[in-house]
Amino acid sequence: MAIAVGAPDDDDDAMNSTINTTPLVDVMLVLLIIFLITIPVVTQSIQLTLPKERNVPTQTKPENVLLAVSKDGDIYWNTRRMPDIETLVSELKKEAVKEPQPEVHIRGDQDARYESIGRVVVACQRAGIAKVGFITEPPPNQ
Repeated sequence: MAIAVGAPDDDDDAMNSTINTTPLVDVMLVLLIIFLITIPVVTQSIQLTLPKERNVPTQTKPENVLLAVSKDGDIYWNTRRMPDIETLVSELKKEAVKEPQPEVHIRGDQDARYESIGRVVVACQRAGIAKVGFITEPPPNQ
């Protein structure tokens, strides 16, 4: 029995210094197939015409109703505090029968709960007010 010690005599036993790219190609093809299948699902959507944002300065008319909601949920008609929602609805019903019907502008405190402002909107709806708007401050210029 003979054992070869030292450098190999033929090229078959030489070390292979190239990178095997077959697994890399396999992984890339699988990823390509996954992306080709999922892209049409992501891009499908219902055709809608979304509203365009427009910033128009408020034109306050004397006949407009100005309601304010404080951070505690208190409702004010101009500067007069409304005791409850039913009183607000009855006052708004008086305004709703006027011709032309006045607009209602709601000013809500930044820290007010959405529920408090939502109650005012529902009160306007119950009273039959057609136009309800929200008064906000423009964002600071950056």
